[in-house]
Amino acid sequence: MRANGRIGIVGAGLSGAVIGRELALAGHQVEIFDMRAHIAGNCHTERDEKTGVMVHVYGPHIFHTDDTEVWDYVNRFQTFMPYKNRVKTTSKGQVYSLPVNLHTINQFFGKTFRPDDARAFIETQADKTIEDPTTFEEQALRFVGNDLYEAFFKGYTQKQWGCSPTELPASILKRLPVRFNYDDNYFAHKYQGMPENGYSDMVGRILDHPNIHVSLKTRFLRTQKEEFAHVFYSGSLDGYFDHEFGPLGYRTLDFERFDYDGDYQGCAVMNYGDASVPYTRITEHKHFSPWENHTGSVCYREFSRICGDDDIPYYPIRLVKDKEQLAQYVQRANAETSITFVGRLGTYRYLDMDVTIREALDTARLYLSRLSEGTLMPVFQHSPI
Repeated sequence: MRANGRIGIVGAGLSGAVIGRELALAGHQVEIFDMRAHIAGNCHTERDEKTGVMVHVYGPHIFHTDDTEVWDYVNRFQTFMPYKNRVKTTSKGQVYSLPVNLHTINQFFGKTFRPDDARAFIETQADKTIEDPTTFEEQALRFVGNDLYEAFFKGYTQKQWGCSPTELPASILKRLPVRFNYDDNYFAHKYQGMPENGYSDMVGRILDHPNIHVSLKTRFLRTQKEEFAHVFYSGSLDGYFDHEFGPLGYRTLDFERFDYDGDYQGCAVMNYGDASVPYTRITEHKHFSPWENHTGSVCYREFSRICGDDDIPYYPIRLVKDKEQLAQYVQRANAETSITFVGRLGTYRYLDMDVTIREALDTARLYLSRLSEGTLMPVFQHSPI
């Protein structure tokens, strides 16, 4: 590693932008490459010309974190407006609030439970014969019982992941809380909000530095690595090696847009838990900016499916086959020099935006520290395995 050497970054999303900004501030010349025609990756936002609604082009992104430094960091580049994610779900012709809370339980079972009563009742629903849940289904049955599982988790999960919940790890469901009060805020983090002018505007401000040059609609080739003192790669790990061990498994999303004159569903996100409904949810994007007023509305039905060669990867599947391939790619990557794989695609992990920014800040600081020490930067600061 050379002091003030030229840095190559692949991807103009959150990982690439934050790392690029930190290294540019330290005096490095930074070249950022992105195959898309826009910055900000999957959190790209843009104004709809017809309605004026701020649209989350690749699906909704709600910022939430307990990390004060990350919250302060994003607020340097954009004003974050208060926003609480209150998700609704339709199941068997009824509308309920998520995550499952006291109102959901009372409505679903036709009761007027107090918190302690509801907790005791759900314990009677739980399958206590399952002592050590290993699959999604076992975790749900042990956690909330069959009725709530069938209504809110089974069908949605089958559509989202394209396989039976018996094939998914229990860890997926551990992220979904059940609350024995009337709190319907989907997240429990200290800081929650939406950027007033969208994520693309925020990322654009992060990238606005004289030492940063961004090349859009440009593919980075492995042979270009030698042109840089170091490369930070936020593209897909398997893609970097031309899928040498086969493609890693991802789910992708298809979006079916429809416009509406008025308020279509009265909330930003409506899930559809029934397996008979082909889409997982409908998002109504003007509700992601409640401080704005729009007569027209932009809505999307979301369909989840396996990711093909020309699709945008969203969610790493990480089943047994994928983990076996991943281990091969990690071994292959560890033989490389002067490159660090970062972000959701580079480390084949699902990452929320705040974690992505935290890891990007830590990665940039580690690079600068290693540079001053004259020691090598690791290929993975955060191991995919």
